[in-house]
Amino acid sequence: MKVILQQDVKGQGKKGQLIEASDGYARNFLLPRKLAVPATAENLNTMKQQEKAKRAQEAAERAEALELSEKLKSCMVKIPAKAGTGGRLFGSVTSKEVSEALKAQFGIDIAKTKIVLPDPIKAFGGYQLKCKLGYEITGTVNVMVTEEK
Repeated sequence: MKVILQQDVKGQGKKGQLIEASDGYARNFLLPRKLAVPATAENLNTMKQQEKAKRAQEAAERAEALELSEKLKSCMVKIPAKAGTGGRLFGSVTSKEVSEALKAQFGIDIAKTKIVLPDPIKAFGGYQLKCKLGYEITGTVNVMVTEEK
């Protein structure tokens, strides 16, 4: 019996996949638990429409990530910090502070987990940080750490 999976089923397949299952397994296990629906013409058409909508959404998100990476190139984020002698900061500048400064100065909302900071910034100066924007697209954020007056 051909069925379309509504959820991931271990050993059978992923959600939205058309599989061939034995009649008893489909009738007694998959269908009563709403893990699958019979592969009728109507259900197949619905599945194709959902796949098409999903691809369109992914394309839109990818385009948005590309646009955001272009916008990030022109941004210079200034972060004021307190420091002692020799230009060493009290504490450090973290990805959370960079994310908050981006939102405050340019209105760009990037989660702190998407900003790649190899180790915390502990000195004044300019830094280039990578941002993982999804769909294997990365952007570069220019950060300038200045002395707080």
